Amino acid sequence: MKVIICGAGQVGTSIAKQLIIEDNDVTVIDQSPKLIDRISDSLDVTAHVGFASHPYVLEKAGANQADMFIAVTQSDEINMVACQVAHSIFGVSKKIARIRSQNYFTSGMERLFSPDDMPIDVIISPELEVANAIFDKLHVPGAIETINFAENLVKVVSVKATDDSLVMGKNVTEVNERLEAFNAQMICFVREQELHGLDQTDIKLDSQDEIYFVSPNNKVKEVMSVFGHEEREASKIRIVGGGSIGLYLSQKLEEEEQNHNIKIIERNAERAKIIVNRLDRTTVINGDALEQEILKEVNIANSDTIIAVSNDDEVNILSALLAKKFGCKKAVSLINSTSFAPLFSSLGIDAIVNPREITVSSILQHIRNFKVRNAHAIADSQAEIIETDAFESSYSVGKTIADLDLPKGTNLNMIIREGKYIIPNAETEIIAKDRLIIFSRVEKLKKIEKIFSDRYKYF
Repeated sequence: MKVIICGAGQVGTSIAKQLIIEDNDVTVIDQSPKLIDRISDSLDVTAHVGFASHPYVLEKAGANQADMFIAVTQSDEINMVACQVAHSIFGVSKKIARIRSQNYFTSGMERLFSPDDMPIDVIISPELEVANAIFDKLHVPGAIETINFAENLVKVVSVKATDDSLVMGKNVTEVNERLEAFNAQMICFVREQELHGLDQTDIKLDSQDEIYFVSPNNKVKEVMSVFGHEEREASKIRIVGGGSIGLYLSQKLEEEEQNHNIKIIERNAERAKIIVNRLDRTTVINGDALEQEILKEVNIANSDTIIAVSNDDEVNILSALLAKKFGCKKAVSLINSTSFAPLFSSLGIDAIVNPREITVSSILQHIRNFKVRNAHAIADSQAEIIETDAFESSYSVGKTIADLDLPKGTNLNMIIREGKYIIPNAETEIIAKDRLIIFSRVEKLKKIEKIFSDRYKYF
């Protein structure tokens, strides 16, 4: 597949790396010579310096032969125009654009993105995706990350086990024996940024491991208790940053029946005035979250959770740390820079949210050669969790797990069949219309495609 990526920043680079691993022909466009030099030196891509919306640049990049066009530059408008040019002049069949400004999603704008107007097939809004991810996380206390699958019937959750939990010091096999009663399964774990799969049964878990498990949604709380987490859901929530993420998250929380106590700290006075008129039950404080007086004003000492989602990584980190120091029970920080990642655990921040990973995951489900309902990158994009259907024409239908001979580094973790949740074993047979939850290291994804696709035969 030939793919053109407009934008050589973190998101564009991550997508390019993923596509190259899967043997795709990738071309990257960016107006920054520095970014183009960097991606050319690190990845096997064709790279061009230029404006992604200019027809001449797209022609030079081979847009007339492209199967897919992904626009993730820093400019919404360039992304939109680039997709229009790719469609109107070069006839590219599939176009994906990242659009950040919420002004394009307000009431009355529904017709803008359509084949007859702005022909973009898939729109990714990082701010909304991030807010939804945090919202889901708040409903699973103790979770580092939560990912919804199968129309929210199933969750994949990452968590650290407590020292006194039932799984501490156990290996993968022993953990999964405990999870059988809940139709749940441990998928993998990360230790010192290295991913370990189900085949590494000789390693015993410790409190620093980030563990991923899959579970029916209605059993998640019980599974979390196995890992030592029985915290109640947060009700006193403090949000740092009243931008699109903070506003949308507050609106979602207000829509719930629960009587949340929500307070937003917004440094910009004009922005504070805007958001206070768009919220009903949220208190908006104009001030600096790094000032102790402001933290006292929002009663941070008696708060359940602080969620730092400003546009400044350092503000997010420091405000979260200050809040924890003054008594806030949990801290969640939005972090754009990957350079801070190794510090979080030692600093005491309970969970981080990375917009790059969330955006990449949102795009992944649309770039596969087989029908993917959902896909999510985990462990710094070392692996993916994929949700797909078993089609009549798929190689997998009618075969047992043993027959499939799945490559090492992959696993079929759950089958959803007629409302039942099945943790498969070697003798489990796949039948048509099964919903499948699959774990795969990125370098094995090409083989997974061929096994589960309805268009290709297994080799």
